[in-house]
Amino acid sequence: MKKVILGVLVLGSLAYGAQYTKADRIKDMRTMAAAMNTIESGFFYNNYETVAAGVTTLSETIENVKPPIEEETEKNPMARYMNGKIKMTNKIVKKINQKSLTILQRFKSGDSAQAVQAYTKILGQCMKCHREIRRW
Repeated sequence: MKKVILGVLVLGSLAYGAQYTKADRIKDMRTMAAAMNTIESGFFYNNYETVAAGVTTLSETIENVKPPIEEETEKNPMARYMNGKIKMTNKIVKKINQKSLTILQRFKSGDSAQAVQAYTKILGQCMKCHREIRRW
């Protein structure tokens, strides 16, 4: 019986420790900002490898970003529907990943103007999240 209780406590503490915290979000936001700067530097220096490195970092980091824990644990289905943060976050992640691939494809083919346009659309998605979810 003691082993069962101990096992439940260990599993509970592991599950609790795996939550996406505010500190994790800040770290991910800083990583994404650095990735966007890397992409921009690649544009300025016309360097595909730099752009690809930034896109890779951005795509990997954006997958970590999750809705706020209070939205995920909301019990009232109407409140979850009205807030829509989970659905909105998932859409933003999907659009950023699509535009990231567009940047790589367009820049590699020599169409830097379209690559920069896709970069601008990613910035728009970032600002949409900051306005709607973070209330900037």
